[in-house]
Amino acid sequence: MNTNLSIFWSIMDTVLSQLAVSVTELKRNYASILKQADDGPIAVLNHNRPEAYLLPASHYERLMDYLEDLEDAKLVRERTDGPFVQVSLDEL
Repeated sequence: MNTNLSIFWSIMDTVLSQLAVSVTELKRNYASILKQADDGPIAVLNHNRPEAYLLPASHYERLMDYLEDLEDAKLVRERTDGPFVQVSLDEL
């Protein structure tokens, strides 16, 4: 195998969770696996490669809140230098 290609595949096989299960195992023990994940992500493997990630609803909701916070922070940074509109308290 080409060295550059093998480096590419090793990057693609990185599992980004503490828990990894096969598709077959997930089908057999879904409830048990979710409990074992303890509200964390689960890597679902197909032929020993990450195929998907399963997130409990509470984890997904926290992730979406975090992304919204990042977008808000970006907007604040973009608007820090103005332009500003002068208004009096009476105009509000």
